Amino acid sequence: MNDQPYAIPAASVRYDEEIKKSLFMTFLQHTPGIESAKAFIEQIKNHYPDARHHCWAFIAGRPDDSMKWGFSDDGEPSGTAGKPILAQLSGAQVGEITAVVVRYYGGVKLGTGGLVKAYGGGVQQALKQLQTIEKKITKTLNLALDYGLIPLAQSVIQQFGAQELAAQYLQRVVITIEIEIRYIDEFIQVITNKSSARVLVSSNDELNN
Repeated sequence: MNDQPYAIPAASVRYDEEIKKSLFMTFLQHTPGIESAKAFIEQIKNHYPDARHHCWAFIAGRPDDSMKWGFSDDGEPSGTAGKPILAQLSGAQVGEITAVVVRYYGGVKLGTGGLVKAYGGGVQQALKQLQTIEKKITKTLNLALDYGLIPLAQSVIQQFGAQELAAQYLQRVVITIEIEIRYIDEFIQVITNKSSARVLVSSNDELNN
């Protein structure tokens, strides 16, 4: 599993452009997962039912996970819409994103080269407006320790930028934290060394993806 963080859309974007009397409306949306991507595509189709074409592409997971890519020309000549849209998305290195380009036909044919330019170009312009945030790949860990070790544990938790989610004060303290997966091995090593192995780290194997 790849544990490196990646960029995802912070907000949706819309970009409109008229090319030879055809109106191209490009929509970008954060869609975490294939179901979410398909739902957004349907939402746009339902919103603009009278448009000639609703062409789209999505990257529903990590930017480099091509198993979660999809695209459609929606009636445009093969290769002139879905692929150029997907090419722009994958080039931007943004994950969990769907682009839908709605076309209202204006009566002038653009030709295959013109269509590629129109669909790809609209997404390219929309991506310039896109603001992104970093998605961190995290996991939940439980730390079991004696009361006297709380300051030490909290100091190491802070050191690794982890989040304290909950704490149970029983005979011993159990602190539940969320930490980036890429730091887990080093975190366990540091807290074990500093506490002389008196902090026990366990995982419930729930990946928060």
